[in-house]
Amino acid sequence: MAQNKNALIRYKTIDKCLQNQYRNWTLEDLIEAVSQALYEFEGKENPVSKRTIQADIQMMRSEKLGYNAPIVVYDKKYYRYEEEGFSITDIPLTETDINVLTETVAMLKQFKDFSLFNDVSDILQRLEDKIYAEKANSKPVIHLDKNEKLKGLHFLDEIYQAIVKKVVLIITYKSFQSREEKQFHFHPFILKEFNNRWFLIGRRKHNQPISNLALDRILKIDYDFNMPFLEDDFDADAFYKNVVGVTVNTGLQPKKIELWIDAVNAPYVITKPIHNTQRLIKTNEDGSIIIHLLLIENYELDRLLLGFGNGLEVLKPERLRKRMQTIVYKTLERYQEI
Repeated sequence: MAQNKNALIRYKTIDKCLQNQYRNWTLEDLIEAVSQALYEFEGKENPVSKRTIQADIQMMRSEKLGYNAPIVVYDKKYYRYEEEGFSITDIPLTETDINVLTETVAMLKQFKDFSLFNDVSDILQRLEDKIYAEKANSKPVIHLDKNEKLKGLHFLDEIYQAIVKKVVLIITYKSFQSREEKQFHFHPFILKEFNNRWFLIGRRKHNQPISNLALDRILKIDYDFNMPFLEDDFDADAFYKNVVGVTVNTGLQPKKIELWIDAVNAPYVITKPIHNTQRLIKTNEDGSIIIHLLLIENYELDRLLLGFGNGLEVLKPERLRKRMQTIVYKTLERYQEI
């Protein structure tokens, strides 16, 4: 058992004992009660020393854990709470506690589209009520992006359950490029979020590559309980190690990409790397920098690089540089049209 969990059981046991003011609690009584509590939790003897309980009492009295427990000794032998009705479980929330809990609840509620949220929704509701009672009209200070109007979010839980239970899906899908909808079997492996959109990652068949489906393009989901689920030792971290976004061109290998970043954007790129493979190669006298990335080229990378405008230049590889040139020239032509 972790030491902090062990200590928490001791604190709660001492607290429960001292709440009973109809009994005189000696140090030996507290040791016995704590030892019994630890035995019930662990299923084995775990003797507690006199020094440990004395240290626990001092810790409960202190401000370190926020308890400030009014534990006193009377008749030079017995322990009790000087304040009747006191309990360490009824400590008022501090302003910092309230702020932290408010933001934590807000972040947890981002996952309300999953059924696992139902298991904690009642707890969160009670927690919100407690926070409101402690400090009304408090506003969150953390704002998370989420597109509530994005299509396909109602499929999240269905897909989540299918992944967990390893059920083959029958998906009716219409991509942006297709004029007509298509229906096919799909073996779901993971759900992935990128840029406020959700994607389903998996395979159509065992001999086909890993592919991604945007949830906002899924029209209907059904199940095929007779088809064996394709067991695949899919490692998401390894699969997406050298890509930006969700598109992995499996026929390509990661390549070194060399970028020039101007002095205005350099501090942002240094403190918030474009990708975790980013390496700073050179800092120029004008404040601009040259960085290297080890990535597989894809559509998402192109959009990311173009987003820097004239603050970024692709130096290598030549193929990516020419693709950027072509896009920039076409963009310029469009703005020059009358």
